[in-house]
Amino acid sequence: MSQIIRRLGVPPCDRGSTSGATCPDIFELADGNFAVIGTDVTASLDSHLPDDAARADYERIVVISRETLVKAKADIPDV
Repeated sequence: MSQIIRRLGVPPCDRGSTSGATCPDIFELADGNFAVIGTDVTASLDSHLPDDAARADYERIVVISRETLVKAKADIPDV
């Protein structure tokens, strides 16, 4: 398994999470892939995927807040 090398965007506490609760997050991995912490909504969205989209049994559909992605935008590489 690859190692996390950096967070994209700002830490959850900078997005208002002061309770210590879990929060969505995006990380860049050493192998160039990205890891996302989000809410698993596979059960509710799986049947709504477009006809040209599919997921493997080991994949999950996760949701992150718009703010999480917007705050990470500047850190997402172009290539």
